[in-house]
Amino acid sequence: MEGAECPVARALDVIGDWWTLLIVRDALDGIRRFGAFQRNLGISKGILAARLKALEEAGILRPEEPEDGGAHCDYVLTARGRSLFNVIVGLRQWGEAHCFKPGEAHSVLVEKASGQPVGPLSLPNAEGRLLDASSTEVRKVGT
Repeated sequence: MEGAECPVARALDVIGDWWTLLIVRDALDGIRRFGAFQRNLGISKGILAARLKALEEAGILRPEEPEDGGAHCDYVLTARGRSLFNVIVGLRQWGEAHCFKPGEAHSVLVEKASGQPVGPLSLPNAEGRLLDASSTEVRKVGT
């Protein structure tokens, strides 16, 4: 949706694909190599190569020579890519709340230092009061 006035539409144009978000999730979890992405996701080589190229072009991942000097390249998140962390956490938390039956097992995001589950994302205003959809509005361009 290049040229769209809506930031959500533009963001989805870059990262809205199923595989793309799962690649970013895996990269946030420390996966760096093509083969590791492929094994973890069960994705075809062709689709993975295309998604990695698109993520490079979008400035979300960058290829890097591996520390072990191998012939492959590592895929490393850029600052733009790392800034998708809250997006992935938000999707994870929504999935935990709405896509599992009560008591059904699923992975859990925890803080490394404490081992405690991460609390729910929140959206505070400038004074720290929590906001929700009823307390916000979108101001459209030209209105």
